[in-house]
Amino acid sequence: MTAPLIDPFQRAISYLRVSVTDRCDFRCVYCMSENMTFLPKKELLTLEELDRMCSTFVRLGVEKLRITGGEPLVRRNIMHFFHGMKRHLDSGDLKELTLTTNGSQLARFSQDLYAAGVRRVNVSLDTLDETKFADITRWGRLPQVLKGIDAAQAAGLRIKINVVALKGFNEDELFDIVEWCKSRDMDLTFIEVMPMGDIGNEDRLDQYWKLSDLRRTLAEEYTLTELTERTGGPARYVRLEETGQKIGFITPLTHNFCESCNRVRLTCTGELYMCLGQEDMADLRAPLRNTPNDDAPLEAAIREAITRKPKGHDFDYSRQTVDGRMSRHMSHTGG
Repeated sequence: MTAPLIDPFQRAISYLRVSVTDRCDFRCVYCMSENMTFLPKKELLTLEELDRMCSTFVRLGVEKLRITGGEPLVRRNIMHFFHGMKRHLDSGDLKELTLTTNGSQLARFSQDLYAAGVRRVNVSLDTLDETKFADITRWGRLPQVLKGIDAAQAAGLRIKINVVALKGFNEDELFDIVEWCKSRDMDLTFIEVMPMGDIGNEDRLDQYWKLSDLRRTLAEEYTLTELTERTGGPARYVRLEETGQKIGFITPLTHNFCESCNRVRLTCTGELYMCLGQEDMADLRAPLRNTPNDDAPLEAAIREAITRKPKGHDFDYSRQTVDGRMSRHMSHTGG
């Protein structure tokens, strides 16, 4: 039972993204409807169950844990979980513990995160305009996020800004965002909007800004050099020669990045999705709860799930329709 997790395409699974809550203190227009119905708390894995689940994955060869949500830092007592995971960093079995956040709670938790062994944080931030930020997040306030970024950097955390490219929304801020990240010594990745969940009146095609177009705009101002660097994640990188910045591009629509996929996603209810862009999943909550003193059934369920990991996703906007749409919201699977 100590053999590593290898999928049918000989990819070693070493990266687990874990949603610890479907709740969030924002209602971003490409992620949630404004009036969300959240899961009953009894359906969520407890913090102790999350610890046991993640520890099992670490035992099976997972070396990177990314904690997501919803907004992970709104989960009550979540720092108990982070501090529990630190034992795997201390043993060397886990190479990295990190999280993706909207930044709203970083002023409160940054020092504690650093103490728990977190060294890098991804902050989702799509605009530097306070009014536009309030519009796109519905409930969010930009000054609170900027204060959180200040606190994170002061605590010693390395920040990467994730920007969802949205046509007609942040196109005019492209160079401002690049220069702002440069001035703060923060990494930057652009992401194409993905067809996840019913978001009410928002139209995916209206939002969709191809990153190939974004790159062409960048090239009007900077010299872009392709980098061969691969982190095992979906991003592809360029260097801006004039500033020295490394810029990432995550392009699920214009380029299928699945050939090197090394990750799976666990929801806050214990569902394991072997691919973000497929509906197939495995229920790990049942074997977890049915055998509280024996991890063998849980390990077996994980291994069986990995045998069903597909070669890639089916997202496609090319025919002017949204193909491959997922019924679940991004907040359910984890950002």
